[in-house]
Amino acid sequence: MYSYKQIHQIPTTIMRGGTSKGLILRVADLPKEPHLRDQVILRIYGSPDYSQIDGLGGGTALTSKLALVGPASHPDAHIDYTFGQVSLEKEVIDYKASCGNIAAAVGLYAVEEGYVRLAEPVTSVRLYNTNTRRIIAVEIPVRNGQIQYNGDFSIAGVPGCSSKIMVNFLDSGGTFTGKTLPTGNPLDRIKLADGRQFEVSIIDSANILVFVRAEDLGVKGTELCDAINGNTDLLNTLEQIRIETGVRIGVLTDRAKVSPSTYALPKISIVASPQDYVTMDNVSVFNKEIDVVARYISMGFLHRAFAVSGAIAIATAAQIQGTILNQITNSNKKGVRIGHPTGVLYVEATIEQTEQDWKVTRAAVGRTARRLMDGYAYVPSSILDAETVSDNPKVTSSI
Repeated sequence: MYSYKQIHQIPTTIMRGGTSKGLILRVADLPKEPHLRDQVILRIYGSPDYSQIDGLGGGTALTSKLALVGPASHPDAHIDYTFGQVSLEKEVIDYKASCGNIAAAVGLYAVEEGYVRLAEPVTSVRLYNTNTRRIIAVEIPVRNGQIQYNGDFSIAGVPGCSSKIMVNFLDSGGTFTGKTLPTGNPLDRIKLADGRQFEVSIIDSANILVFVRAEDLGVKGTELCDAINGNTDLLNTLEQIRIETGVRIGVLTDRAKVSPSTYALPKISIVASPQDYVTMDNVSVFNKEIDVVARYISMGFLHRAFAVSGAIAIATAAQIQGTILNQITNSNKKGVRIGHPTGVLYVEATIEQTEQDWKVTRAAVGRTARRLMDGYAYVPSSILDAETVSDNPKVTSSI
C-alpha cells in the first residue's frame, strides 16, 4: 500500500475471467482488519451505488467481482484465492459464494506473476479457494516456455477467440453444507407464505443452487434479460423460493434481513426442456444443440450467461436420479450442454454414489481469461489511519 499526500495508492489488476470481470487485489496491500479492508475495497469499487460511477466497478453483478490473493495456506496449493461479490446496493461484500469465472483469471494471474513455474504443454495452478475450502486446479496452456494467449476457443458471451483455460473443481460435492443433496432428497417441495408451493431440486456442488421448473413459474425458460428483469412478480417469487430454501437447509436464518444483494447463497435457476430460442446477440440456438435451457439469477437479476459454479451444479444434478435436471435431460451423461441467454455452455462432472450422499470427484469447464490493466486504485486518506500505510511508497508488498 502506498501513501501520496491526501490519497493512498493500492496496486490493482483488472482482469476478465470467463463472462465476469473484476479486480485482483493482494491481501498484503490491504489493511489486515476485515472491516477496514472492506471499507477500502468498497471505496475502490464505488459502492454502494448502482452505477459505481466513482469507482472501478462496472455497475453490474458480473463486473463487480473481487479476487483477494495471498500466500497459500494449504499445503497442496500455490496460492490462496478469496472471492467477493461487491454489492451495488449496500455497503457489503459477500464472501459466502464462489466464482469459477474469476478463478480462471486468478489462475492466469498466478502464472503471469511467476508464482508457478511454467511447464509444457499445460501449467496447472492449484488455487485454495478460502470461500469453499476446496482446491481449484486451473490449467494454463504453455508452449516454447511462454503462456499461450492465442487460440481458437470461444465462450458464449465473450467476443473473439483465445486459448482454452480449463477450470477443474476437485471434490466439489457438499461445498457449503457438507452434502451434495443438502436435504437428502433429489426433489423437495417449498411452501411460500402466500400458500403457493413449488417443487425444487437443491444441489450443493461448487455453489448451492435451487432449481425450479420454468413451467411451474408460468414462463417458458427462454426469456432474456428484459423479460425477466422487468417481471417484478417473477423475481419476487424466485426470491421467496430462494429464501425459504435457504432457511430449510440452514444457510439463512433471519428472513427479514435477507436481500439478493446481501446474501448470495443459495443461488436460484429457472430450468426447462431443450427448445429453440434466440440469444441476446440474435443468434439462434436449436433444441438439438442443448440438453437443458437454464436461466441463472444473481443479486436479484438475470445473469447474462450462466455462472461456472452454477453449471457445475447442473452437471451434478443431471446425473442424480429424481432431480429436476435429471428429469429434463433424461440422461446420466457426464457432460451437459446448457442453453443460456448468450449461447451454450458445456460442463462435465464425475460423481459417485456413497451410502448417504453423492461424491463429486471432479467437475470441469473451459474458460478464457485476459489481463486488462495494471495500475493503482486511489482511496482518500480519511478511510485509512496513517499507521496502515507503508512508510516507503517505493516498496511494494508481495505474496
